[in-house]
Amino acid sequence: MTTDPRMMADKRDDPADETGVITKTKPKTQRPPLYKVLLLNDDYTPMEFVVHVLERFFGMTHAQAFELMLVVHKKGVAVVGVFSFEVAETKVAQVMDFARRHQHPLQCTMEKE
Repeated sequence: MTTDPRMMADKRDDPADETGVITKTKPKTQRPPLYKVLLLNDDYTPMEFVVHVLERFFGMTHAQAFELMLVVHKKGVAVVGVFSFEVAETKVAQVMDFARRHQHPLQCTMEKE
């Protein structure tokens, strides 16, 4: 029995007959950059107001908020949370708006971690 060389060529070129393993690589997803929300000390905002802000906008207990308020008071600045860009931006805006509405010069900023 002889085989037609054209048939052999067709058989070798048919991708369905390949026995090689095809691997697909998944692109690595990167975590979005995180941003630190910072609270800055000033000489006018009452300490109790800062405690209230930390409880209200950052979900801290009274004890946690009081402790962090003291860090802000003594060191001049403290990180009050680390969030995605959108969340950090929202927290800063909320704190700044709340402080302005209560006529306090409290400053809140964010920076890339």
